[in-house]
Amino acid sequence: MTAPVNKPVKPQQQVSQIRLGYLRAYAPQLALSVLDVPPRDEGVVGANVAIGDNNTTGAFLGQKFTLDVAEVKPDADIIPAFKEMIAKGVLYILADLSARQLLSIVDLARERGVLIFNVGATDDSLREEECRANVFHTAPTRTMLADGLAQYLIWKQWRRWALVYGSHEPDKLFAEALRRAATRFGGEIVAEKEFTDTGTARRTDTGVVQIQRQMPVFTQDFPDYDVLLVADESEVFGTYVPFRIWSPRPVAGTAGLVPSAWHPASEQWGGTQIQNRFARASGRRMLSKDMAAWTAVRIVGEAATRTPSADPGAIAAFIRADDFSIAAFKGQKLTFRKWNRQLRQPIFLGDGRSVVSTSPQEGFLHQVSELDTLGIDQPETRCALK
Repeated sequence: MTAPVNKPVKPQQQVSQIRLGYLRAYAPQLALSVLDVPPRDEGVVGANVAIGDNNTTGAFLGQKFTLDVAEVKPDADIIPAFKEMIAKGVLYILADLSARQLLSIVDLARERGVLIFNVGATDDSLREEECRANVFHTAPTRTMLADGLAQYLIWKQWRRWALVYGSHEPDKLFAEALRRAATRFGGEIVAEKEFTDTGTARRTDTGVVQIQRQMPVFTQDFPDYDVLLVADESEVFGTYVPFRIWSPRPVAGTAGLVPSAWHPASEQWGGTQIQNRFARASGRRMLSKDMAAWTAVRIVGEAATRTPSADPGAIAAFIRADDFSIAAFKGQKLTFRKWNRQLRQPIFLGDGRSVVSTSPQEGFLHQVSELDTLGIDQPETRCALK
């Protein structure tokens, strides 16, 4: 009788765990239309879909990616949640926070070798006066959004703009970005008016009647213009502007034709693939913050795959390298600006149903990258990375 042959046991591959964190400031948000209320899981789903994508490749390399999620109130101290997260071994944090909250942890993160990916805040100051070498921005800036919109309006030869902006600080910052875009690309803001938030009820039958009567009067005295620009990030009046103003004109900005980092109807450049995977995971379409979070997680995954390593130093060095790029279903590989860690990316222009166009527009040239026609360019930057 022949003795059985013992086959050698293949040694089990050692798995390296790469832990990411998602820090978010969350509170239920109001919107003028119930269709515009942000989903409860906005951003988080995008990150989780990317974790699954990373683990598909990571399984072959002995890498396992995980995501820890922590929430605080929008005005809360974020430091305790940050310290608790890094105590778990998290070295890559997606920050969906206000500019103030983000700045409260960036230097602590740098001391501990933690990379932060800003997936929510559009403040230009975070990339300029308050920039940090360990903070990467996958969310676009207000100036990038405004420039993307302005390029399209100029391409259409709609050069005369009236501007209506809200009374809250984010509204004023976006209005300033639109003024800058007008100066940069040859638009002319022929008139401006502030819409003051009086704190009255946003949704009532009498309110709708009043808006229908008040909005034409509010815009009646503007001189002739081609497009009415709206800067209402605070969702006080912007949704009520289209079809209610005095003159029959297109509306753009935070209402009407809206610039964004992603559009839920985008199907170009393989967009159908990510949209379908996202829909299976969440039951809804992908939004801009989901894409910003997905991109941030994929950046870490790409670096870990290409290194190939779970070593934080090697991953950080790879992301900072001159030749680093990431594919994100936007028609071209995206890269970071070396001077302020902002991700170069196209800007989608869309209404509630479809993508109307994508900027940069044809004819807006740049000596380095046409994507650098969107936002603060290197000669203009006030960033000194530290």
